[in-house]
Amino acid sequence: MLVIPAIDLKDGKCVRLYQGRMDETTVFSDDPVAMAEKWQIAGARLLHLVDLDGAFSGSPRNSAVITKIVQKLKIPVQLGGGIRNLETIRRLLEEGINRVILGTSAVTNPQLVEKACALYGERILLGIDAKDGLVAINGWESNVNKTFIELALEMKDLGIKRVIFTDTKLDGTLQGPNLKSTRELAEKTGLKVIASGGISSLADIEALRELEAYGVEGVITGKALYTGKIKLEEAIALAERK
Repeated sequence: MLVIPAIDLKDGKCVRLYQGRMDETTVFSDDPVAMAEKWQIAGARLLHLVDLDGAFSGSPRNSAVITKIVQKLKIPVQLGGGIRNLETIRRLLEEGINRVILGTSAVTNPQLVEKACALYGERILLGIDAKDGLVAINGWESNVNKTFIELALEMKDLGIKRVIFTDTKLDGTLQGPNLKSTRELAEKTGLKVIASGGISSLADIEALRELEAYGVEGVITGKALYTGKIKLEEAIALAERK
């Protein structure tokens, strides 16, 4: 299983939010590029980037620092946050982003998902953020009357193969991931699932490893790394243990 460190970008800085709330922001580094290099040196095989300003505004806002990160790293980078049209997707992929994550636009513009999947295949990921089982969009500021399972199945029909699943109530809380919903998503859709939100310990990594048989292939962790509750090297060793 893949352990993927996360860098959330706000105003060019590396931050973490609590339950996705912009008014509860902790700055962990003024130098996201150095942080990205740190995770690469520690053994990361993939880096997860989120443009928080983009997620709330609807268009990319941290492009300069994202470009610097991509240019510095040898490992692939996936990016989400404010990606709402085909031109932005094309530009990001051409500039070196390996995989693009579509969240809000999957709800508001499913035709974009279908076109992007047709053009770029598995370089297009679905990001599902769920609150009480319903899909949250626009930086988690609003919910839609659709369950995360319903959205995943709709997007699967449009060509999506892989989904990043976050329980918004757990994100940034260090209370552990939503194992039940993560397993349910993988089982009921047949999609490859990357778990996100609430990771707090190596025990959480171990618990997610047990879901590999259902299609859970990776886990994204942020706050646990920044607070020292998890060492990336140890998490990777555990996740990749035979």
